Amino acid sequence: MPDNARSALQEPPVRRQVHDIPSSLIRDVANYGMGLRHDGAEITPLWFGESDLATPGFIRDAAKASLEEGETFYSQNLGIPPLRAALAKYLTELYGVAIAEQRVSVTSSGMSAIMLIMETLIDPGDNVVIAGPVWPNCRDAVNIMGGETRFANVALEDDRWQLDLDRMFALVDDRTRAIFVNSPNNPTGWMMTVEEQRAVLDFCRARGLWVIADEVYDRIVYDRPHAPTFLQIAEPDDAVIAINSFSKSWCMTGWRLGWLVGPPRLSQEFGKIIEFNWSCAPVFVQRAGVAALQGGEEFVAWARDYYRQGRDLVHQRLAGNARVRIARPEAAFYAFFGVEGMTDSVAFAKQLIDRGGVGLAPGAAFAGGGEGFLRLCFASAPETLSAALDRLEEALG
Repeated sequence: MPDNARSALQEPPVRRQVHDIPSSLIRDVANYGMGLRHDGAEITPLWFGESDLATPGFIRDAAKASLEEGETFYSQNLGIPPLRAALAKYLTELYGVAIAEQRVSVTSSGMSAIMLIMETLIDPGDNVVIAGPVWPNCRDAVNIMGGETRFANVALEDDRWQLDLDRMFALVDDRTRAIFVNSPNNPTGWMMTVEEQRAVLDFCRARGLWVIADEVYDRIVYDRPHAPTFLQIAEPDDAVIAINSFSKSWCMTGWRLGWLVGPPRLSQEFGKIIEFNWSCAPVFVQRAGVAALQGGEEFVAWARDYYRQGRDLVHQRLAGNARVRIARPEAAFYAFFGVEGMTDSVAFAKQLIDRGGVGLAPGAAFAGGGEGFLRLCFASAPETLSAALDRLEEALG
């Protein structure tokens, strides 16, 4: 076909909601820094939200054994029964409330769980109220469905992050379908209190709204075994959906395995939608999940202490810098800090790569008010963090 004839053809469109999704600003900064060297050394990458610890060997061994057994076929939409049973037992023992196996759905990652929920609940024109700042995928999952997101942002006051519940509730109208809370929070390390959870649950019960709780960092908490969870205060039939993942607590980011817990009436709906997304999670990956749940408590405790060392080191060093505003993270493994005079966090993050050889995530990447801040993932070895902080402090001046 001649070029002039081809140019006259109309290009078929993609959905506006997909076309308008912004590219990842974390990836933008990471792509800028990958492959570069600073003063003859590799850039220290603290931009992504994962540990430098590999998945424990006993978990990897469970996947290997499953593969050797030939478990490479399709399985149940909602997950293999041994994993659903193991999740129900794990959650019941951890939280001290009965979680029935019928309420558990296995997903191919925590992100897939979020997308699954939005596909199930959100019609075009609906809105979801979100406590921000938050990982941008939470926002964009709503936008893909033609929904709207409204943000009630936590604020850094008196050296801690605080949420104004009245402001959050004021954003609700007759097209609101859910309140979405990520606690412990990425990027701030903020953690919701039980009293705040009760207030949100009571508000949503009274107005017929869903509570969507992203709790993937619930085991990375520094003053207790787990974070407060809506599952401890909700009734089984309440309109509460809790999202979780194997990625963070068991260092399984690349395995892509998660789960959600909801009222029993949703299981059939989730099963239908899973069929149209990933059909089923790989069996050998699910076997690894069973191993993590049954034998991983010692590792979870050890990893939490490992992250605690990073948290204390990073907070001590950054809190002493006159240009920095920072709260001591209550949970998760991020330091989210403001820098005096910084107005463009993406450009500033790239300058830190050039000047200090340290890769951080720009606050602008996070939905709901992250500009003016930078996120540092401290889930790395103390010696790695110490060297990075030396160069970061020099670059900050």
